[in-house]
Amino acid sequence: MRERRGGTDCGRTERRRVETFFLQATDRMTAAIRDLPFPLLLLCLYLMSSCSPLPTPSRVPGTKPQILRPRGSLPGDLFSSTEDYDQPEDTVTPFSNATVSPHGRTLQRCDYNRCLEGQRSCASLAASTGCLCPGLSLHDVKPRTPYNTSVSWNGSEVIVHWCAPLSHVTAYVVTVGNQERRRFGRDQRSGGVGDVEDSAEVCVFAVNDSGDSDGSCMTYHPRKSSLPLTAGLIGGALGFLLLLLLVVLLWRHKRQRKQEASISTNETL
Repeated sequence: MRERRGGTDCGRTERRRVETFFLQATDRMTAAIRDLPFPLLLLCLYLMSSCSPLPTPSRVPGTKPQILRPRGSLPGDLFSSTEDYDQPEDTVTPFSNATVSPHGRTLQRCDYNRCLEGQRSCASLAASTGCLCPGLSLHDVKPRTPYNTSVSWNGSEVIVHWCAPLSHVTAYVVTVGNQERRRFGRDQRSGGVGDVEDSAEVCVFAVNDSGDSDGSCMTYHPRKSSLPLTAGLIGGALGFLLLLLLVVLLWRHKRQRKQEASISTNETL
């Protein structure tokens, strides 16, 4: 027991000596730093901060930095995943009608409406202004289907409207009830097909050297004729006028008879 107590006392004494040594060394260092001039003190602090004992991992351009983690079995909650910080944010580029050429010049799309007629062709606009035209399928490929087809009545005949597809087109064919009714030029976007008495399917086809496109079709329902109603209204108005004229004639006839009766009575008296 005494030997154990003696060993314990020796250990405590040695520990106190070490603590006293570190305290004295700290006091001396503090006093030395305190006695240094202010510029020299700043220089010492800078040198101490620049000399880092930790190794700095090198990074190759274009690669992600490697994350250093301590070895050993540590709880997973202490080190959370840094994938969210390593991933760059996606950049969304808004759509624009403008395109930048290799020479730094901004190119605009041509102001060309594929549903209107009587305007300059897109190729002509591109040649004169340097604008951009959409791409077209070649002449050796069947054209695409016309779009935005509409059918209307202008008072004398049925009018069909359509928009040109992005294809090489030489003509447009309009059929009524599966029978060809009219053929139009490639620059036309509307045309009359005459009168359509009954409900029928009206289709527009784009044509080139390779064949016809699929039809863009609509069902046309003719308006009900208003001729019987108009005739009835006119007949009713004429009948009313005849009746009114008859009433006026009867009234005048009665009035005239009364006047004649009063005249004859006065002559008798």
